Amino acid sequence: MVPLTLAVILAILYLNFRTLTGTFIILLTLPLGLVGGVWLMYLLGYHMSVAAAIGFIALGGVAVEIGVVMLLYLERALQHRREALGDTALTPADVREAVVEGALLRLRPVTMTKLAIIAALLPIMFGGGAGSEAMQRIAAPLVGGMLSVAILTLVVIPAAYLVWKTWPGRS
Repeated sequence: MVPLTLAVILAILYLNFRTLTGTFIILLTLPLGLVGGVWLMYLLGYHMSVAAAIGFIALGGVAVEIGVVMLLYLERALQHRREALGDTALTPADVREAVVEGALLRLRPVTMTKLAIIAALLPIMFGGGAGSEAMQRIAAPLVGGMLSVAILTLVVIPAAYLVWKTWPGRS
């Protein structure tokens, strides 16, 4: 089932971006999005469990969603730049300016998403009572991963996109 699931995710991302490179930018940066969850689990002394796996699945979904939206904003900013310049070819400086513009447009929504998830899960992280241990292990990867997802979305994805769009020999 895991290979089938990954194949379906790959197909959906490909249908969204219409390029394998955009799809692989999202898929290859996904592990970086999970790093923060691993670190918080380690710092809290939690072991991998079914509850933690559920938290990582949720974190992966949030990371991919934010990454997809970031890539769409970058594509839109590049398209606006093309339309503004008309028939002239884009220079690497034009592409860089479009990437910076697209990333800046996404700064506030990424920050708000991250803060909303952390604010919603902090009471679960520090709460007590029946079922709190399982819930803490679900929430820990999400809380820890939000920082790395923000870095991923605001730094790594725009940088990978810029490299992709300005790669020598690319038409």
